[in-house]
Amino acid sequence: MRYVYGITGAILLGGAAATLSLNPVTAQTAQNEPGAIAATAPGGAPMSFANLAERLQPAVVNISTRQSVTVQRRQMPPGFEEFFRRFGGEAPNQQQQDEGPVTQRGGSLGSGFIISADGYIVTNNHVVAPARADAVVEQITVTLADRTEYEAEVVGRDAASDIAVLKVTPARPLPFVRFADSTRVRVGDWVLAIGNPFGLGGTVTAGIVSALHRNIGAGLYDRYIQTDASINSGNSGGPMFDLNGNVIGISTALISPTGGNVGIGFGIPAEQIRPVVEALRRGQRVQRGYIGVGMQEVDEGVAAALGIDRNRGTLIRSVTPGGPAARAGIEAGDVVVTVAGQPVTPDQTLAYIVAQQPIGSRVPIELIRHGQRRTVTIAVAERPTEEELARLNGVDDDAAATNEGAGGKPTAEPESTGQRSTQQSLGLAVTTLTPAMARQLNIRDANVRGLVVGRVDPNSDAGQKGLQTGDIILSINQSATPTPEAAASIVDAARRSGRNTVLLQVKRGNNPPAYIGVELTRPTPAR
Repeated sequence: MRYVYGITGAILLGGAAATLSLNPVTAQTAQNEPGAIAATAPGGAPMSFANLAERLQPAVVNISTRQSVTVQRRQMPPGFEEFFRRFGGEAPNQQQQDEGPVTQRGGSLGSGFIISADGYIVTNNHVVAPARADAVVEQITVTLADRTEYEAEVVGRDAASDIAVLKVTPARPLPFVRFADSTRVRVGDWVLAIGNPFGLGGTVTAGIVSALHRNIGAGLYDRYIQTDASINSGNSGGPMFDLNGNVIGISTALISPTGGNVGIGFGIPAEQIRPVVEALRRGQRVQRGYIGVGMQEVDEGVAAALGIDRNRGTLIRSVTPGGPAARAGIEAGDVVVTVAGQPVTPDQTLAYIVAQQPIGSRVPIELIRHGQRRTVTIAVAERPTEEELARLNGVDDDAAATNEGAGGKPTAEPESTGQRSTQQSLGLAVTTLTPAMARQLNIRDANVRGLVVGRVDPNSDAGQKGLQTGDIILSINQSATPTPEAAASIVDAARRSGRNTVLLQVKRGNNPPAYIGVELTRPTPAR
């Protein structure tokens, strides 16, 4: 299950009166066929969810995997033979320890739901994905509510949306459910969640929709339904139903300080699930719009440095060379505020809006550059695979670790006026990046120019925001900083204009640069 924490979605209980009438339905008819479940209630509050749960539970399944990983058997550390002898034990046979690799096995548990009588099943991708990069999923088992078991195959998976489609070959038509129009879901609506918490089997929880369009930082396309339902490990992939018995979402994640339910669970809405499922069932790759940019949020520091409203727009951190954004003239440091007339907000992110645009369409993008608004038109391309993206962007996951241990503090030059000013204003001791320093820091791009951070005042805002020795400051307030004197001049200009925050563009290792809004220290008054 996925924690931000990862898991399911649900609803609470309440009540006045609801009567659910059941019509005879064959196995070839959806369990939630219109008219099969009449969820009416005086005052709009259900007396019981029992009839609804009884009707829907047969279409919800338990999903388990058997996984294996091959590890090298570890040798006993030197000196441990003496440890065993001293305390009366017999040391393991060293020859037996060197017999070679060992295969270890484990598994995972989650939930899913049947969407067709012939055995197509929807779940979260993380329920059936390998638990680690070197693990292999050997078998996926689907268990129905009546404890009938089937071995399942993966028809398709989409890691970006965390959706997977499985297929079993049943001996008889299976009960199944249909999707709702989740765009009509409102905050305060009832929700019923069915899943497999802690491997206990079919469990029903209820609550309300607490919020819509939640972005919890779990992925590029976050747009979750939030619920106060009881969510726990093993509920991932289970359906969230409305009172008509239609699937409005898939229980996927929770926020919890302990790993258990605290009433904040999240589900992927049906409006996002359905097109992904349809593509995967056809054996196609999920298509999404792409413009070729790296993005980051406009947080308080960035907003203050740029003089714009917080939580409005997305800051362009990097632009892929030769990509759609580069061809349209978008630059690093631009803040995109609308796409195709739709405002960019934390609830409706740039990544989400772009992904929904038709491949090949030309859309207007409004952005802010150096305080001025301008509009460009961009041709939307198809998003490459994750492997292709990693190659295009040159992301190095180990770059930060390499940077941290690759040479310590840069060789100091005699302290200049610019260096003293920068240290006083930002709490950073900096020096100009030289080719020798770049080699020391393992920087592969020979075109990188800027200032290397040597020391960081931990009490400064820069220190509090995570800047560290070896970071490279490429620009301040979107102006290049080839020398400490250039940096000091930019900072002085910001002070004179009444700004107490500046925007640093910082590169760490071989990862793409990021922007950080840093508060200036207050100048010490002359005595």
